[in-house]
Amino acid sequence: MTKIIAIANQKGGVGKTTTAINLAASLAKYDKRVLLIDADPQANATSGLGIDPNQMQASVYECLVDDYPIKSTITKSEVEGLDVLGARIDLVGAELELINKPNREKVLKGLLTQVVDNYDYILIDCSPSLGLITVNALTAANSVIIPVQAEYFALEGISKLLNTIRIIKSKLNSGLHIEGFLLTMYDARLRLANQIYEELKSHFGDIVFTTVIPRNTRLSEAPSHGLPALLYDPQSRGAISHLQLAQELIEKENSKQ
Repeated sequence: MTKIIAIANQKGGVGKTTTAINLAASLAKYDKRVLLIDADPQANATSGLGIDPNQMQASVYECLVDDYPIKSTITKSEVEGLDVLGARIDLVGAELELINKPNREKVLKGLLTQVVDNYDYILIDCSPSLGLITVNALTAANSVIIPVQAEYFALEGISKLLNTIRIIKSKLNSGLHIEGFLLTMYDARLRLANQIYEELKSHFGDIVFTTVIPRNTRLSEAPSHGLPALLYDPQSRGAISHLQLAQELIEKENSKQ
């Protein structure tokens, strides 16, 4: 059964897109068929995998607003087994375009029925907002990964996201659950980073991933080359940590079966 995971946090700069790109590539490395959907108008997940948004025939915008077929919009990445439904800056206008659509919160969910059987995992990189496109992502998803930056204000705003998830679960998607909190930009030398990890564990227990994503220069450099870390520098700590995250996710899923 296909697992659809939204990667969300309305706080910007916490590593959502980095997580989306590298987790998707790592799952593909484990022979999983993966679709990454860029649901952020900044289109960083698209360009971070070497796809020029301006060269695409169509994007997620046309799929959401004009019912353009997803199959005709998907682009193959340089990672075998990883496909991308890319975005462009025009996605910022989709919020207004969707307002008058019937079942506007479920447009993406309906679109995914066209391709859901073709993949083992579908990851959705959400924008740093809780607007209608993010609501569509959460309504279409089975679960949510919440990246949390290892900094002083790490937990600020999480309550708002959790409240949104509760509302969507009660009104739009009863099966939605939190896949896990993922600590990003982690520096084990800093006492604060360790305190934040312990705080997450004390608040949320087993739904905090054991894997943490370290601060890593190679991980930061990779998107500018249009590559995930495991192609840019497979031996980097950033690449290895995302492979560990993918393995943890797969093992978690297998334990439920």
